[in-house]
Amino acid sequence: MTQPADAAPENPTQLPQFPMRRTCPFSEPSEYARMREESPVSRAALKVNGKPTWLVTRHEDVRQVLGDPRVSSNLKRPGYPHQFHISDEMLAHARLMMLSMDPPDHTAQRRMLIPEFTARRVKEMRPRIQEIVDERIDAMLASGDTADLVAALALPVPSLTICELLGVPYEDHAEFEGWSAAMMNHDLSPEEYGAAVQSLDMYLDKLVTQKESEPGDDLISRFLEKNAAEQVADHADVVTMARMMLVGGHETTANMIALGVLALLEHPDHMAELRSDPTLLPNAVEELLRVFSISDSGTARVSVEDIEVGGVTIHAGEGILALNNAANHDERIFSDPGTLDFHRKEARSHLAFGYGIHQCIGANLARAELEIVYGTLLRRIPGLRLAVPADSLRFKDDAMVYGVYELPVTW
Repeated sequence: MTQPADAAPENPTQLPQFPMRRTCPFSEPSEYARMREESPVSRAALKVNGKPTWLVTRHEDVRQVLGDPRVSSNLKRPGYPHQFHISDEMLAHARLMMLSMDPPDHTAQRRMLIPEFTARRVKEMRPRIQEIVDERIDAMLASGDTADLVAALALPVPSLTICELLGVPYEDHAEFEGWSAAMMNHDLSPEEYGAAVQSLDMYLDKLVTQKESEPGDDLISRFLEKNAAEQVADHADVVTMARMMLVGGHETTANMIALGVLALLEHPDHMAELRSDPTLLPNAVEELLRVFSISDSGTARVSVEDIEVGGVTIHAGEGILALNNAANHDERIFSDPGTLDFHRKEARSHLAFGYGIHQCIGANLARAELEIVYGTLLRRIPGLRLAVPADSLRFKDDAMVYGVYELPVTW
């Protein structure tokens, strides 16, 4: 159904507000199911600035949008649905991350990074990831019989892993983790958001400058070496790439570790099943990724031509949020989608890592980290349980990436 040419002017104040809150951490926002059935491509107003955008909720339509070359990821294009308080000045001077680039620039940078994240490369990294996980669990067990799993395990494991991969000194983790968390917060003012980005970029600028003259055995150094021959990025572009890799490489996985452990603790039968049959772990990881879909609206786009999605015309210059949490609960693809099922045959059809040319480049690494953390916890701490009622936990309803702020556990 296309919009009539003589439709009444749109009033953003009368549109549903986005983002929509999850009332249960294991479920999509309640509005999504109704939207999928009644208006799978519909209008909403962004809470951060009141601007209208399109919400796409069905699996098939989300895939279409993310695979359509007439849709842009460039956050500088008019109509792009920004979800943070970002000033016009900052936007004008911003360097595009690879995630916000369109071909051919995106293609050139991604081609240089792909070798760092192949299945073979990640397989080679698994023994070191296992060492990191064991070291953190050793420290947990030595500290007593209680811990905040976020601070003790969920955050340090991916943070240390990505630091070693990039060549970022882990001793600086408190600073960059703070800047990263601020950059994920919808509620910060433009000044606070800008200060977090600027602080992290200044830190990485010094690091990249150092590696330009003193390269090491790390991703940033290897990127610089390739770039010297191919010239696809300047110094500032490399800094921006490093920011994307550092933030994306630990923020999402850290939240998935904590939420996945919470799901196991709240579903003891599933936990017992995994403990008795570890071969289920890979599919369990896919199912947990599907259920939580923590980067629901990370697939923001803007149409550069008129396109039709789900029978609705989206005009050039209009913003689109292709909601992977809604897509990952689409009954047309996932039977009984609200149920956690580690035997689900279609689990890997989820779109939690996106789809198309911008699909998460670090998906193989994230999967490996999740498998190793969940499997090691089940093996080494069989008595793990929540130390507080689940309904007292604080969830990240104010953040771009969903998660839990603390996860107190005991054993």
